[in-house]
Amino acid sequence: MNQPSKNRLKIGISACFLHPDPARAAFAKKTLQYVEQSMAHWIMSGGALPVMVPSPAGDTARGDIGYSDYAHWLDGLVLHGGADVWPGSYGETPLQERWSGDRIRDGYEQALVRAFVAAGKPVFGVCRGLQLINVAFGGTLYQDIATQRPEAVLHRDADAYDHHFHALEIVPETRLSALLAGASSNQINSIHHQAIKDLAPGFVVEARSPEDGMIEAIRSTGPAYVAAVQWHPEFHQPALGTLDDTPLLTDFLEAARTAQASKDSK
Repeated sequence: MNQPSKNRLKIGISACFLHPDPARAAFAKKTLQYVEQSMAHWIMSGGALPVMVPSPAGDTARGDIGYSDYAHWLDGLVLHGGADVWPGSYGETPLQERWSGDRIRDGYEQALVRAFVAAGKPVFGVCRGLQLINVAFGGTLYQDIATQRPEAVLHRDADAYDHHFHALEIVPETRLSALLAGASSNQINSIHHQAIKDLAPGFVVEARSPEDGMIEAIRSTGPAYVAAVQWHPEFHQPALGTLDDTPLLTDFLEAARTAQASKDSK
């Protein structure tokens, strides 16, 4: 029997941005905000309703809806992949223009994180989401792994994309190690050219790439549920022989359910 809609969790997904492009007539003045289908479907696989959270800012903004309105209405937040994080967000200048990232999306997602944490709602980051969370709480990034860590293994293969894999080493005695204790595979996809350099204060590393030590998963040590992974769990499939990420989604949704129950009791 299907769960009634009124009992389903509502999980916000931060938007990806497609900014105006003067070179394309149809998009010369339009800003598009969207979510990737695979991320929405991953959240739906846990029985939750995915809801894209549009930015309340921008040159077409109207009304008085703010980030806190979404944070109080929704039960949790997922930050998914996309453009690089702007190096200025962590006090650096882009080493190359193509690594300038998306400053507008950075500000939007950092405001979302602050609002959901303040509202007592769980936050989970994927790929760029991990990098944004680390920066939002005071950490830094490698702008390009191949440039700044040339000894590292290949973490992004543009041709293979989500079929590019490497092993995962989980740190013992962490929440992640407990969640994945029964995992039959430690293979994850790897689709990123940036990564955590300095870990944000108040966070612990939960997993690394065993070949070069790159950080692959982090979690807040404070009272708020804030966790993130560098790989894309929404792309993993049993047929690929990759890690079963179901326990990560289940744990996040359980935290959202707890937050929902707390809200309903007030």
